[in-house]
Amino acid sequence: MSFHRFYETWLNQLHRLLDQHAEAPKRPTTAEQNHHLLQLVHKIMNHYAEFYRVKSLAAKHDVFYVYSAPWSTSLERSLHWIGGWRPTIVFHLFYTESGILFDARMVDIIRGVRTGDLGDLSTDQFHQISDLQCETVHEENVITGELSEWQDDPSDLLGVDLLVDAKMERLAAIIEKADDLRLRTVTRVVELLTIQQAAEFLTAAAELQFGVREWGLDQDHHRHHGDA
Repeated sequence: MSFHRFYETWLNQLHRLLDQHAEAPKRPTTAEQNHHLLQLVHKIMNHYAEFYRVKSLAAKHDVFYVYSAPWSTSLERSLHWIGGWRPTIVFHLFYTESGILFDARMVDIIRGVRTGDLGDLSTDQFHQISDLQCETVHEENVITGELSEWQDDPSDLLGVDLLVDAKMERLAAIIEKADDLRLRTVTRVVELLTIQQAAEFLTAAAELQFGVREWGLDQDHHRHHGDA
């Protein structure tokens, strides 16, 4: 199976996991409901881990294919950083979702009514998320620097086979570092949240991914149809 076909199957499975969360209670009130939500969060995280495992294998087989991400829409590729989404977008999404929910439930929160959702975060959670964001920005910059060094001398690609192979291996390693940071960032954010908050955050992330993809597919369709 090509990675393109794997990705389509992977997205369909993510849709099904999202449907399972939609059917679950918004606020788990029993140990059984909490356990069910915990299992769902683990399934989603394992699903993302599987994506990056298979992507890593594909990069070792054809690094340019993975870097160019032809399974993505033109819109998605315009937003890419080293073959995928930029890790720090996680924090933009997190603060946006938290802010929306906080505004919607501000009166209850001020009165001391705990909602338990992403709008009901502790001061400690905010501090830890902020610290993680700073770490992630630093790691992004380091990896971006490595890619810049890789791009500095394209003449290496015209050299002897051993030099070309080594350059390709370096690019594959850079992509793997970027993917590791993507997965690690989501994992660490989830670990700082309650199960309910983690489920809400992962749902928002998946919905953003689906929304951007659907818009991109629509734009590609109209552009190709207009060219015909």
